[in-house]
Formats: sequence, structure tokens, C-alpha cells
Amino acid sequence: MSDFKTLDDVSFQGKRVLLRVDLNVPTEGGKVTDKTRIERVAGTIREIAGKGGRVVLLAHFGRPRGKRVEGESLAPVAEAVGKVLDRKVTFADDCIGEAAKTAIDALDDGEIVLLENTRFHEGEEKNDPDFAKALAANGDLYVNDAFSAAHRAHASTEGLAHLLPAYAGRAMQKELEALTKGLEKPTRPVCAVVGGAKVSTKIDLLENLVGRVDKLVIGGGMANTFLHAKGIAVGKSLAERDLSESAQKIMARAQEAGCEIILPVDAVVAKEFKAGAASNVHMIDTIPEDGMILDLGPASVERVKAAMSDSRTIVWNGPLGAFEIKPFDKGTVDAARYAARRTEAKAIVTVAGGGDTVAALNHAGVADAFTYVSTAGGAFLEWLEGKALPGVAALRKS
Repeated sequence: MSDFKTLDDVSFQGKRVLLRVDLNVPTEGGKVTDKTRIERVAGTIREIAGKGGRVVLLAHFGRPRGKRVEGESLAPVAEAVGKVLDRKVTFADDCIGEAAKTAIDALDDGEIVLLENTRFHEGEEKNDPDFAKALAANGDLYVNDAFSAAHRAHASTEGLAHLLPAYAGRAMQKELEALTKGLEKPTRPVCAVVGGAKVSTKIDLLENLVGRVDKLVIGGGMANTFLHAKGIAVGKSLAERDLSESAQKIMARAQEAGCEIILPVDAVVAKEFKAGAASNVHMIDTIPEDGMILDLGPASVERVKAAMSDSRTIVWNGPLGAFEIKPFDKGTVDAARYAARRTEAKAIVTVAGGGDTVAALNHAGVADAFTYVSTAGGAFLEWLEGKALPGVAALRKS
């Protein structure tokens, strides 16, 4: 983290601290149903408040498109934040103007206020300089703890960092440290595990990875596209046959870069996609015309494990089969549990992320055993693609 200023680099006593967090949490009937995102930033909030800072929480909620929308207020979330922190959290009916100023001026050292949804203003998503200045007017310092929103150049995620002394919060710091270990400055050899349904959504990711990792495991429906590109018949399996040329280019680029691509050599095949469907294991060159590849076969799982055994760092995005439906979860579960055991034995560093990935690792019961599991979604994927994240770049030391 030498490139970024963190909470270790500043005194908060008596300062108004604009703290950008991700509170875009699921709700039902005005109640928060999952407090995971609140819990992830609770440490930063407690630390700043504990050091005498006046904590001003900035966050977005939903997609109101610059207008006040009923049901997309952060008011119900303030209560949930207070419960997680076990302390009072007041709420202001706006994030700029008199309502925000009055609520912030009323704070004593160590107290906390949550401001209304930043996306109720058009200037937020447009990164409007005047809106950013209106936010900055109520703060002395800026802390960004919302990596999940760091791929957006919005006023509260990027613009503010140029107007006030800016720092990375603890959750942001933890994420950046994990990502540095994953691809920026990894211990080699590095193995990337990439799965999911479609190549089309991950072309940029694959093109970036083949130039940066030593081994690339491709599974899930996207592996079928690569198999088809190699002239292997995949029956009725999900495959983007029109992307054969893209797959061939990625394989050629990998060969030039010295990256070994690992594709399935056998598969679990069924005639229909439903729970408990009759299935058989076929070698990859004997897939029936009416068959669908729905999971890795046992020999393919062993190849994945061998790649992991040869590596010191694993970066994982996407399931290796149709893990949502048994028995087609076995390949993903077996590989994930093997990676978890290697991690617990201190043999490898494992960094994973992406919505389906988190669900798959939770399904396997190993999310807590990985070195780091990112819940950042789009920001994590853009990092894997090698793209600059505006909210992160703005925090770099000048």
C-alpha cells in the first residue's frame, strides 16, 4: 500500500470526515435483509469515530437517475448501520445543502451521520465539479472505503478525492492488498481459474490474463466455446460458436506469452438441464449429439488440481460447471475445496471474486478459507481485465 495514503497517515480528531461506503444493500419492506456490506465497512467507521473524527457517511442506493425516488432512500439503512455498530447513527435528508450542513454541524467528535442517497442528484453519476464541491464543502478529509464502486468515475468516488486530502479506508486497503498479491505483484507461478457461461462477457478478462499468468484454467459453458474452436463437437452444449475466431486468437496469444491453457478432457453430460437429471461421464471427443456438457469430468478436475499444486497464487472468477443444480456442482466444489485446503496449508494465496464466484464458493463452504474473496462485482472484473479504476487511481499519492 505504499502507493496510497491510509488511515495510518492522518489524525482525525475534530475533523469532518466524508467517508464513501457501499450501502447498496438488499431491503424488503423497508428493512435491510443482508448486512454484509455494512459489516465490511464497520471497522473503518469505528476506527475514525474512535479517533475523534466526525463521521459523515456518503453512499448511493439503487438507480434513481438523479431524482428522488420513493423506496430508494437510505433512511432505513441508517438504522441497520446503527445496529451493526451498536451506536447511534443520525440521518440527513440530503447529501448537500442546508439539510446536510445542519446535520453535520450538530455532530460531536466520534459521532456519525448518514447522508441521503448521492444518486438523488444528477451531478453524482456525471461527476459534476459543482456537485463534488458541494459535497466537499461539508468535509475536512475524504476516505474511500467503497472498492465496489471504484470503477465508476462519480463525484463521491472520484471527484471528491481531488478536492480534499484523500485516504483509503481499511476495507479498500484490504482489497487493494489482496489484488496486489493476486496479479500486480504475485508470488509465481500464477494460475487463473475462469468459468461461467459466456466468453463474450469475459473476452477482455481472458486477453489480459493470458499475458499475466502462467496457467489459465477455463471451465463452465465458456470452455465449450474454446473446445468448438478447436474443432471438437460439443453436442447441444451451451457454446458461442460465432466466437470461435476470438477463442482461437486468445489461445494463440497465450501460446506466444507462454501461458498454458487448461481445457476439459472429460465432462459430465446429460440430455436435459434439471436437478437430478441422468448423466454420464464422456471423454471430450465423444460427446453425444444430443448431450449437454454440464460439469467437469473427474479427469478434468484432477488436471485443475494439478495446476493448483504447481502454483503459488490462484486468481478465481466463475464456476466450472452448472453448480446451481446437483449433481453438476461436483467439479466446482471439488476444485474449490482443494484450493481451500492448499490455502489453509499456506501453500498458495487464493484471491477470488465476482457474483457467481462468491455464490459458488459459499455453496462449497470454503469462502472463509480463501485468502481473500471480493464482493465488489464489476470493480473486481474490471481489475482482472487490467483496466484502471477511477476511484482507486484518485487515491494514489501524487
